Amino acid sequence: MSDDVNPTEHPTRHPELMAWLLERQNTFPSWADQAGGAALFDFTPASLDVLDTLIRETASGLDQLTEQRRTPFVQGAVWYVGEMMCRTHGMVWRYTPEPLDEGGYPPLFDPADTPALDTPSVAFPDAGPDEGFYPLNILCRILEDEDSSGMPIDERLVDVLDPAYLKDDDEDEDDEDDEL
Repeated sequence: MSDDVNPTEHPTRHPELMAWLLERQNTFPSWADQAGGAALFDFTPASLDVLDTLIRETASGLDQLTEQRRTPFVQGAVWYVGEMMCRTHGMVWRYTPEPLDEGGYPPLFDPADTPALDTPSVAFPDAGPDEGFYPLNILCRILEDEDSSGMPIDERLVDVLDPAYLKDDDEDEDDEDDEL
């Protein structure tokens, strides 16, 4: 990537993403303490099991978690899941806001209800613009019992660490992004 690329046009250097990541890193110690203790959130697979349980206790379904997406707990959970994927799979954080119908772009984790995607994603550094994983979607998926075709879903957060998750989910990601 050229150094003269406008950071607002490059998804890994978008100013809102950079500010969000810095805020998440700075608030991580207090988030971890409030979520059950810093010792539980040590970036190991077992820590994702702890977070999985907390998410299931916090929200009863996709809609409830989506409504809570701007709360400090869910913001921290989104960062933690994405950060685990970055550290495990060599991924990078990205943010590419979708344009609003009335023009312009929503801010990251927009406070208004909008159909535009307003959350960061993680992807491999050489991934195309439509490739990647949205940690908020991953959190939502663990709360679903079945997919859009009625097939049972039994996902756990720790599944994101399995390389097979990246291959299996990559094909379905576009369909789910439209739904979430």
